[in-house]
Amino acid sequence: MTLDDKSAELSQQTVNANHNETIKPAHVTTGSSLTPKSRLSKKPKLIANGQRAFAWYLLSLVVLGIDQWTKWLAETKLTFQEPVPVIEPFLNWTLAYNYGAAFSFLADAGGWQKWFFAGLALLMSLFLITYLVKAPRKAKLLSLGLALVLGGAVGNLIDRLLHGHVIDFIHVHYADAWHYPIFNIADMGISVGVALIVIDMLFLEKKRQS
Repeated sequence: MTLDDKSAELSQQTVNANHNETIKPAHVTTGSSLTPKSRLSKKPKLIANGQRAFAWYLLSLVVLGIDQWTKWLAETKLTFQEPVPVIEPFLNWTLAYNYGAAFSFLADAGGWQKWFFAGLALLMSLFLITYLVKAPRKAKLLSLGLALVLGGAVGNLIDRLLHGHVIDFIHVHYADAWHYPIFNIADMGISVGVALIVIDMLFLEKKRQS
C-alpha cells in the first residue's frame, strides 16, 4: 500500500467518524435509560379503588348501624325534650326531632321539605357509592371521608322516610348560656367526613397528581 493509499484511508475514516457524531438518536434519553423523555414526563396513572370500595361500604354500614341503634335507644329510653345530664354542664341526652336540614333549616316549611331533603340525600348517596369505586386507591383519607358521609347520609335518609323527621339526641351546651343544635351520630359522620375530604383536597390531591 502506497503512502497516498494510506492517506486516503485515514481521510475516509475521519469523515465516517465525524458523520457518526453528527447523527442524533430519534429520541432523547435520560442517563442510561432507553425510555423516551416524552414518555418519562407523563404523570403516573392512579389506580381506582374498584372492588376495594366494598371495604369502605362496610365502614359506611358500621356508621349506619351505630346511628340507627343509638336513635332507637334515644326513642325508647328518653322522653321528648327532657334533658338527661351526662357530663355537667357540657353534655346532655335530649330527644328532639328535626323536620328540616342542619340547624333546623326549613323545619317549618309545611311538609314538602321531607321529600326535598330525602331526594337530596338519595342523590348524594348514589353519587358517593359510585365515586368510592372511582376514587384513587392511594387516597385513603378521601375514601374514609366519603364512607363516613355516605353512612351519615343514609342514616338520616332512613329517618326521613320512616318517621318524616330526623331523630336527634346529642346536646352539647355550656350551662344555660350557650347551646349547640342537637345532633346525632349520622351528623357526626357527615361533619367528620366532609372535614377529611376538604383536608385531602387542600393538601394531598396535588401530591398524588405530581
